Amino acid sequence: MSESPTPIDLLVEARWVVPVEPHAVVLDDHAVAVRDGRIVAVLPIAEARTAFAPRERVELTEHAVIPGLVNAHTHNPMTLLRGLADDLPLMTWLQEHIWPAEGRVMGPDFIRDGVELAVAEMIRGGTTCANENYFFPDVIAATYRSMGFRAVIGLPVIDFPTAWAKTSDEYFDRALEVHASLRGESLLTTAFVPHAPYTVSDDNFVRIRDLAAELGIPIHLHTHETAQEVEEAVAKDGIRPFARLQKLGLVNERLVAVHMTQLTDDEIAACAAAGASVAHCPESNLKLASGFCPAEKLRAAGVNVCIGTDGCASNNDLDMFGEMRTAALLAKAVAGDAAAFDAAYALRAATLNGAKAIGLGDRIGSIEPGKRADFVAVRLDALETQPLYHVASQLVYATGRHQVSDVWIDGARKLSAGELVGIDSAAIRAKARAWRERIAAADPA
Repeated sequence: MSESPTPIDLLVEARWVVPVEPHAVVLDDHAVAVRDGRIVAVLPIAEARTAFAPRERVELTEHAVIPGLVNAHTHNPMTLLRGLADDLPLMTWLQEHIWPAEGRVMGPDFIRDGVELAVAEMIRGGTTCANENYFFPDVIAATYRSMGFRAVIGLPVIDFPTAWAKTSDEYFDRALEVHASLRGESLLTTAFVPHAPYTVSDDNFVRIRDLAAELGIPIHLHTHETAQEVEEAVAKDGIRPFARLQKLGLVNERLVAVHMTQLTDDEIAACAAAGASVAHCPESNLKLASGFCPAEKLRAAGVNVCIGTDGCASNNDLDMFGEMRTAALLAKAVAGDAAAFDAAYALRAATLNGAKAIGLGDRIGSIEPGKRADFVAVRLDALETQPLYHVASQLVYATGRHQVSDVWIDGARKLSAGELVGIDSAAIRAKARAWRERIAAADPA
């Protein structure tokens, strides 16, 4: 007698499954089987219908199912500052507009409402994990938890007082408290987020290095964002910021170096040898005229290149589909090579590479048995994505985030046929408008 079908929670049947691992593979007419929030099988639809008895079956006849996108660098409470101070250079933007605005509104309510808006936007755009970098990580974590969204919660360290902490010791004490409070969380992990070499002392970097190694968590920081940053560091310290990080022992497999627009070939080789990751934020760098990350050189050297949006104050969106396309196109122009940073690699950078960078490569980032069920369905039957010759190319070069139809995080459905599940969009919109009135009234611009 034949065996009875295995009971599972969910069977998602798709016209295409793009697992990302194996690399550049597209599976026609395949299904993803899920039980207890974990992928248990990826197999042809006909075989899946025989092998499994799902509690829920979802048929996606015109869709590609891809891993959930991983936003490898973002400041999500800053969604509430979207469009506040545009078309300005980085330090003018920061010092004359963003930092003063943050000083006026920084607090738990601003953090919570900004993250809620960001989560709604990210889910609608196919992002299922964010590498978060902002103050009040306790509030950030509580908000992500309440919304069922996967995130790495940044533990901030900076050498001046903020609403979160006043002294170095307080930054570290509070960081360790938040880290301890998140032990055992299924969707939340932590990383140290020292702001940048120009705002963090050697002593604090050494403490971060040692604690990150002890706790087994990443170190996520902006570095080599602009030529000005590098020039000022050399004038002040006689050493480039990256070399300083090397000297302090921070360039290792835990490092997620953000932006990295100013790199020598030796620095690229050092990143590769150390196993460090680079979070490429092309649209933010373009908008602030910060420079061009040599993404193809990094990729060719073997560096783990991932993709982030940065915050909405400098991007101005959390659109990882747009970021993938920009990353791929910009890399070609910078490298002078049309074959650089191809579509399959761009998709990998936005999924599995991001997961690896933040210490979650064994859990998410690809559609493989044993991994958590974080995946996204994208409709490819729109006029804008016809005709379709190559699925990966269409996803990167022609698809918009509005074509994301369904999203699952840890096996739980967060978007259904384009509609958010369990999220009050009207309430989020009302809060955003209220913050707009408050912030705009106080902005000197």
